[in-house]
Amino acid sequence: MKTLGKIVLAGLCAAHVTAWSPAEAGEQGHYVHGVEGIKAASLPPPGLYWRWYNVMYQSTSLRNPSGDKVPVGLDLDVFASVNRLIWMTPHKFLGADYGMDILVPLVNTDLDLNNVGVEFDKFGLGDIAIEPLLLAWHGANWDLSTALGLYLPTGSYSVTNPASPGRDFYTTLFTLGGTWYPDAQKAWSLSLLSRYEIHSEKEDTDVRLGDDFHFEWGVGHQVTDLVEVGVAGYAQWQLTDDRGANVTWNPNDHDRVFGIGPEVITAIPALKMSLSMRGALEFGAEDRPQGSILTVTMTKPL
Repeated sequence: MKTLGKIVLAGLCAAHVTAWSPAEAGEQGHYVHGVEGIKAASLPPPGLYWRWYNVMYQSTSLRNPSGDKVPVGLDLDVFASVNRLIWMTPHKFLGADYGMDILVPLVNTDLDLNNVGVEFDKFGLGDIAIEPLLLAWHGANWDLSTALGLYLPTGSYSVTNPASPGRDFYTTLFTLGGTWYPDAQKAWSLSLLSRYEIHSEKEDTDVRLGDDFHFEWGVGHQVTDLVEVGVAGYAQWQLTDDRGANVTWNPNDHDRVFGIGPEVITAIPALKMSLSMRGALEFGAEDRPQGSILTVTMTKPL
């Protein structure tokens, strides 16, 4: 009979699940891909901003390290509501706008493995993320950004509940990306945002997850002054082995996944805010679930 690994939870939004027998699978890192898309690498001008992510992830397909479906009857639903406060200061560093941010997630996870009669659900505060260093450069037809962040194990965690909102370890996150506008009117945009995660040892057990690399991309077109449409996607790979005395799965099994889907962004001048809606279907998953994600994000200057 298969047993459970652990729910994977991003500090800035939703989660995916890792599960098979302890001898067969590891866990994944904090960052959840798919929450950024069109102009993902473009930070706003100096000011204070509130960004509210609402992320829904659903999966009924668990994949083994070879990418084959595991017949456990997976039924996973995750909803995360994440508040992000961004402060781009009026100060410059290395010619870039300097800023910082904090992300606070609330997560509800409902996990069933119907073929083995296992059910878990949990709602609570997830792992808070802070980025004390945001740098943004802006050219005539390009934007460039980089950041340094840290996920804190603030969410509750239990080794017996794979729906726990916390991850039980710290993660250092390095970010680098750019947006290019190929036409003078900036009606078109192409963006690529990369992330690299380095994880600490888990606090309650001798496990240290391997490093993860992510990138998110978007191609957008401004069709009116208020509406932008396009296509967005993401990719994730585990690059190094899991380590530790309590790693009972094969540490050489590295997870990966890809996703793609449409995105629409609209400005709402009466409310002085913008709203984006983005969906993605996953494919090519290994050592993890494969499903779909829907992200609705509101951004408002304060």
